[in-house]
Amino acid sequence: MGPRVHLIDAHVYIFRAYHALPEMQAPDGTPTHAAYGFTNTLLRILAELEPTHLACCFDHSLVSFRNRLELDYKAGRTEAPADLEPQFELCLRASRALGIASFSVPDFEADDVIGTLCTGLLAHSASVVVMSSDKDLAQLVTEDGRVVHLDFARGRTLDAAGVREKFGVPPARIPDYLGLVGDAVDNLPGVPGIGPRSAAAILECFGALDDVPPPEDAKAWAEVGIRGAARLAAALAEHRERALRTRDLATVRRDVPDLDSDPEALRYRGADRGQVKRLFSRLGWGEIATRIRRFADDPNGG
Repeated sequence: MGPRVHLIDAHVYIFRAYHALPEMQAPDGTPTHAAYGFTNTLLRILAELEPTHLACCFDHSLVSFRNRLELDYKAGRTEAPADLEPQFELCLRASRALGIASFSVPDFEADDVIGTLCTGLLAHSASVVVMSSDKDLAQLVTEDGRVVHLDFARGRTLDAAGVREKFGVPPARIPDYLGLVGDAVDNLPGVPGIGPRSAAAILECFGALDDVPPPEDAKAWAEVGIRGAARLAAALAEHRERALRTRDLATVRRDVPDLDSDPEALRYRGADRGQVKRLFSRLGWGEIATRIRRFADDPNGG
């Protein structure tokens, strides 16, 4: 087996820091609280998990190819607050200054970058820890345990059994599940009247959305074993195209071009002393710099 690689869904932690921390500014007036909190999270990850291989994956922007397919996709979230917008670049620079391989690909979301890296890393015999609180990424978890989903803030790791326990469906059925229940975070509607419990029951009985029978097959729907099955069958028949569309939009891409998934490219060797000094000095981050445990130019830096 190859190394264990941690793939960080950067924007989850950027937005969390933005909403959690009070406003901060660099000496030149640039807002920095989201970038500071994000950098603090990266330092915690490095200190507490001691990853040997890792990467940070960023949304290139708040819109992607999905916005062309669905005009209402992430409606209300396609523009960042004015004081957050300049901090995305600071977060990317901070990640690279800390020596973490960092990826941002035009027209794709971080989820797609993570999915593509994950697939490539498995082909290189590595295992993967997907670090995010995004339920969409639970679809990447594998039955053999080589990919798990870690919500770092809550300290909760989901393997395939954990995904089943939480959602009632196996990892591979998460897109179908979201097609039925929708995803309010991404403004993707599901099927009216179908909630988490009924969605799990439907998929447990029939498998994929494509295999769900029409409402006329009353005998098959009776096997679902939930109250109101006939009503749910009619609702799904009426909104089937919508459910399939939501499923497709919720499916993580695994074919983002030009990504190097060789584990050696993601080996952690330590922070770049020059980049840290320049960036942290500009931002007025004196104390946080003292928490960096490893520099690439140290004799034992890797």
